[in-house]
Amino acid sequence: MTDSVTTSADDGTRELDALLDYLKRVRGFDFTGYKRASLVRRIEKRMQGIGVDGYADYVRHLEANPGEFAQLFNTILINVTSFFRDDAPWEFLRTSVVPRIVAARDPGEPVRIWSAGCATGEEAYSLAMAFTEAMGADAARDRLKIYATDVDEDALAWARQGAYDERAVAAVPPELLERYFERADGRYIFRKELRRLVIFGRNDLIQDAPISRIDLLVCRNTLMYFDAETQARVLARFHFALNDNGYLFLGRAETMLSHMSTFAPVDLKRRVFLKVARPTVRDRLLVASRATAEGDAAPVPARSQLREAALEQAPVAQIVVERAGLLAAANARARAMFRLAAADVGQPLQDLEVSYRPVELRSRLQQAYEERRPVTLKDVEWRGGGTLRWLEVQVVPLLDGAGEAAGAAVAFTDVTAVRELRAELDQSHQELESAYEELQSTNEELETTNEELQSTVEELETTNEELQSTNEELETMNEELQATNEELQTMNEELRRRGDELNEVNAFLESVFTSVRAGLIVLDRDLDVLVWNARSEELWGLRYGEVQGASVFALDIGLPVEQLKGPLRATLAGERDTFEMSLPATNRRGRSITCRVSGTPLLSAAGARPHGVILFVEEAPTGD
Repeated sequence: MTDSVTTSADDGTRELDALLDYLKRVRGFDFTGYKRASLVRRIEKRMQGIGVDGYADYVRHLEANPGEFAQLFNTILINVTSFFRDDAPWEFLRTSVVPRIVAARDPGEPVRIWSAGCATGEEAYSLAMAFTEAMGADAARDRLKIYATDVDEDALAWARQGAYDERAVAAVPPELLERYFERADGRYIFRKELRRLVIFGRNDLIQDAPISRIDLLVCRNTLMYFDAETQARVLARFHFALNDNGYLFLGRAETMLSHMSTFAPVDLKRRVFLKVARPTVRDRLLVASRATAEGDAAPVPARSQLREAALEQAPVAQIVVERAGLLAAANARARAMFRLAAADVGQPLQDLEVSYRPVELRSRLQQAYEERRPVTLKDVEWRGGGTLRWLEVQVVPLLDGAGEAAGAAVAFTDVTAVRELRAELDQSHQELESAYEELQSTNEELETTNEELQSTVEELETTNEELQSTNEELETMNEELQATNEELQTMNEELRRRGDELNEVNAFLESVFTSVRAGLIVLDRDLDVLVWNARSEELWGLRYGEVQGASVFALDIGLPVEQLKGPLRATLAGERDTFEMSLPATNRRGRSITCRVSGTPLLSAAGARPHGVILFVEEAPTGD
């Protein structure tokens, strides 16, 4: 029984992976980085809505019904947003973060904002209002750029319109609503001159390159849909996108506790973070031994013996090498570690094992001499006495009074204990990060569920209102339909009669158009093609279906239609009744011909304004 359950689960996982791979190949949406539990829940909700049982069947349904992709994406990509969503974080952003960003920029420098996962645009326009208030409208128009991105093309199309109903703008303060919105047809439209500040575009945070040189990056309640690995990858891109000291504004479900090395909290409660610039690699310089400066007293023998004793008894293995390549000294610990004898002092270093084990020293000595700075080698593996140890090797040039390298001191520091402690510390950090990530994942799952519930509640509220309105309309329509039914029966007979008449008229017009020996082209007031008879098809090789509704000036035919522009417009303006002209042309067979083109206005009644032009095009005889 257990094996059958496991096999069924594996089959379901494979079918789900096949569905996700299909979505990525066909539509370019990569959902593999989304949290699997939430993703499965949203997909199965859509499958239940259309009555499909399995993922494989759903793939076949998508292949047969391309319009289903939009419904699926709308279900997976929960577009829950609003203006100034969550008052406290926005108030902190408006009063503390925005002024800092504006003050940090010179008057001529641009201010660049990125709203990632902008949905239907409320967040991007909220940022536009906040920064315009801080900078002033003129400065904002010149310097402010807000990039608003999402993977949902339908949501972006809605956002570009900048038009919202009264319910959507309820959270906008009245003074901002009056200053930044215009009322038209019962909707509130963001002012056009400020709407240009916001650039909407599609960007997949998982696959697409990030926007760079950003001062403020807003990504609220979007990361919570991704798994931990994908979150880390997206946050690395956010780190690259931000300028040094750039700000990151997240949603209340996103804590960032496991990424404190790249983002420092400005206000953890309100989820505002500051980019941590990665430090440059710095060479650690050690103090080099220097010869006694000219004019100093020579060291007394007691001091020399003291220095020799200090070297001999030093807890770190050390050797001293002359510039000529001879071993000048080796302390007790070095002799014990590398099996050096007293007779080895004064011998060429290249003849000794210590010159290449545990690390090749001669090239490092040459590097230290040439650069006149210490050379440090970390995590050098050394096995002495059957025990694996780890050393840090430091090669320090010894400079004389003229600043030239007279030799070098080489220290071998045993860092095995430090390495083990570091490994234990790293393991503890990993366990702590795992615990933080599990806590964050649980918090994000809860927030995701809340988002879904909020979306469902809004859908139910809307449906309830629609049902109530529909019920009232149905009661009214029931009475109207009874009275209308009798009228429809009478009208049906009248329509049948008129339909027969219309068919006769259409047949008559078709026969007229076909019988005309010249090419007949009827244009509307925009000079788009309304009628294109059989002779026109024969002359130019374009069928009526290919030219219907197209501008006559956009047609790729052998007739130089640009020369007709003036007469056509004059005829439409009522400045002339008819015109006639001869034009050189090339028919559909590539033969050069001369065409007589005559035009007359298309009138609905005597004295009425022309609402089109009728063109007659016929091939002139060869002798003309």
